[in-house]
Amino acid sequence: MEATVRQAYEAFRERQAERGVDLAGVEERLRAQRVETPSWGYGNSGTRFAVFPQPGVPRNPFEKLQDAAQVHAHTGICPSVALHIPWDAVEDYRELADYAGSLGLRLGAINPNLFQEEDYRLGSVCNPDPAVRRRATDHLLECVEIAGEVGSRVLSLWLADGTNYPGQDSFVERRGRMLECLSEVYGRMPEDMRLLLEYKLFEPAFYHTDLCDWGCALTMCQKLGERALVLVDLGHHAQGVNVEHIVSLLLDEGRLGGFHFNNRKYADDDLVVGSINPFELFLIYVELLEAEEDPGVRIEYMIDQAHNIEPKIEAMILSVMNLQEAYAKALLVDREALREARLSGDVLGAHRLLLEAYGADVRPLCAKVREDLGGRADPVAAFRRSGYLERVAEERREGRPAGWA
Repeated sequence: MEATVRQAYEAFRERQAERGVDLAGVEERLRAQRVETPSWGYGNSGTRFAVFPQPGVPRNPFEKLQDAAQVHAHTGICPSVALHIPWDAVEDYRELADYAGSLGLRLGAINPNLFQEEDYRLGSVCNPDPAVRRRATDHLLECVEIAGEVGSRVLSLWLADGTNYPGQDSFVERRGRMLECLSEVYGRMPEDMRLLLEYKLFEPAFYHTDLCDWGCALTMCQKLGERALVLVDLGHHAQGVNVEHIVSLLLDEGRLGGFHFNNRKYADDDLVVGSINPFELFLIYVELLEAEEDPGVRIEYMIDQAHNIEPKIEAMILSVMNLQEAYAKALLVDREALREARLSGDVLGAHRLLLEAYGADVRPLCAKVREDLGGRADPVAAFRRSGYLERVAEERREGRPAGWA
């Protein structure tokens, strides 16, 4: 450990010792933290109006894994990469999985694409045309098979299905079509595979979205079975929604399957997680911590961001650092004192306990933990010094860069 990092860490440790914090336990949980990065976060992306290309963008899934390996090497907690099909389609998925292993990675959640084909203009699994629903279901079944080939046990599904005008279709019939299609897929999944069902308030449909909120997703999961769980995307809610409350409710129901971490100012902006509302991120982790202590609870922590104007690898590293710091602050909350304050009706006392933990400068702690894991104390600075981006920008000059448009 560098002298400056060691000094900052020792000063932090002494301050926490005065508070009676078991820093060894905090560090152990921080070392166990894992975050999955998305393959699509390394490709070109943009807005509805334009895609903004960047130098050095990967041209295929193998090069996406190379970039993801940089994030893991510098942060120490990102050993898995989510795939999006067909964006990441290859002829030999075992070869892709083996290549990930050679980089110290594994392949994570498989994300089907049911929103870019011409046939899906009126929906995919909710479409009134049985032939279109069959095509959508077959794609989901294909993704189940791909998951088996690469060793993934997570199917992560977001549906763009909805309607643009009142009267366009029947809400109830669309829900029935969805249940029929997803039930077939759920029945074909291996016993150790889980279906994570994502919801979104709006977009791309203008009038209604078939899975618009956590309640729609939860009730569909309850109909499907125990291995169907809700996935929460932090950008998919109305302004002012209490996301940490949703998290606690889903935890209490045993139906919280995972997160797509990002941040937003207005809608689904896909900004760097923790960049706009870091206190909300901290409060979400506060709710999650007790659930994590239950060995039967398994939550998938995944980033879902499209970096349009910011450098992609650096933005992903910064996102992971923000998640590490939010988690560390939540671990510093005095749980016993918080419970006592709640039971005694000490409203501001309970609130101040959260503020005290949130106000802690945990950067020295996270730097030390990253170094323990073989990462870097300052991952962004280390990545900039590495010359990796300049090298791949030269190597990848020829060919077509990957992207969602």
